[in-house]
Amino acid sequence: MTAAPGRDEEDDILSLRHHLVNWLFTPLYLLLLFSTVTGYIAALKLSNQPYDLVLTERARLMASRFDLIPEAEPVTEADLVPEDAEHLSFTLFDAGNRPLLGNASLPRPRPIDFAATGPLLRNTSLAGEKVRVLTLHFRTTRRTPGTEYVLVMAEPVKDRLFLGRSILGNIVIPQFIFILIAGLAVWLGLKRGFEPLERLRRAVARRRSDDLSPLDEAMAPGEVRPLIREVNALIERLKAMMDQQRRFVANAAHQLRTPFAGLRAQAELARRAEAPPGVHAALDGICEGADRCSRLVNQLLTLARNEPEARAEEGLTDLDLNRIAQETTMDWVPEAVRKDIDLGFEGAVGELPLRGYDGALRDLIGNLLDNAIRYTSPGGRVTLRTGPGPWLRVEDNGPGIAPEERTKVFDRFYRVAGSGQPGSGLGLAIVHEVAQRHHARIAVEAGEGGKGTVFRVDFNVGGR
Repeated sequence: MTAAPGRDEEDDILSLRHHLVNWLFTPLYLLLLFSTVTGYIAALKLSNQPYDLVLTERARLMASRFDLIPEAEPVTEADLVPEDAEHLSFTLFDAGNRPLLGNASLPRPRPIDFAATGPLLRNTSLAGEKVRVLTLHFRTTRRTPGTEYVLVMAEPVKDRLFLGRSILGNIVIPQFIFILIAGLAVWLGLKRGFEPLERLRRAVARRRSDDLSPLDEAMAPGEVRPLIREVNALIERLKAMMDQQRRFVANAAHQLRTPFAGLRAQAELARRAEAPPGVHAALDGICEGADRCSRLVNQLLTLARNEPEARAEEGLTDLDLNRIAQETTMDWVPEAVRKDIDLGFEGAVGELPLRGYDGALRDLIGNLLDNAIRYTSPGGRVTLRTGPGPWLRVEDNGPGIAPEERTKVFDRFYRVAGSGQPGSGLGLAIVHEVAQRHHARIAVEAGEGGKGTVFRVDFNVGGR
């Protein structure tokens, strides 16, 4: 049974990909913002230049027309305004800052306007509308020579703004499209560049929990290979440590079998001799404790034999799951009878061929039956079924296992609280190891009507 590794959501937030995206796209966005601002300023400047030039020429033309009209003749607005500039607003002021004629009430000239030797331009508002104001200080040469005047002209800026927006659009829109294309190219480049790392991640995610083989350096780019080499070195150290631990457990369990067997034999001999009742009770406790210790030692040895590092010591053989299940069930009949449990076997018709390990499969079935018989009350029922696939199922009508406990019962030394039954918590851990060894999937479900427990083991789910 393999467990799919979980992924923390924060890993994506702090990933290298997101850091690179932030560092690459943020300057692009800032560049677009800077380009928009500078483009807007440039567009306004470009749109003002031709309009200011035309406005200046019209002001000079009006001043020259005024200078050409003899002083004895009356001057009208129509005499000064060019034919193509009826929309212009203007006012002519004399040297005393008095308006002489004009078609609008424009602001009076400033002292700086009388001192200027050329046209002055500025933006202001007139009757709630933004306008461009030009002031032109000039002296007449034919009409009372040397007399000073100031011509104030105003023109709405809406046409200028429209031209500026058009220029800005022609500048910013291509830049925006270019940045979008550049951003897409960067994103595709990052996606393509991280593909080797993604393949490595998928390969690691598909690994079984007991697979401690080295990672393939060729799957990652050169920059990551030093990290992979260090990970492989760590895996080798971990394998060595686990192998040392396995050997220690196996050796210790093997060495403990004989002392516990001797202890129980000596206690049995002492029970046959005459002794006070209290001594017999103590001897009964010693025998019971020796039995529990012997069982724990045997389970430790079984677990050590089925751990990943020890699996190469035994070869796969062609087996009949139906026969192994039936024989193992018969071995547990005395225990079921002793506890008044109805132990049954319902096998498939014919053989159930399976490539596996004979001793390991008997350990798996034996521990499932032991678990069911141990936790089922006297008078209960335990049934072992097999079927094509192949699969096997152990059902009981005991107290059942709570849903939140079903994934924990396969942990080593874990026991359901409040069960009231003696045990080491290694039986289902052995079942888990053997299932992994055979690439089988094991599931825990509630029994029929929500009562009891069903352990189902499906073989050949890995295509073996």
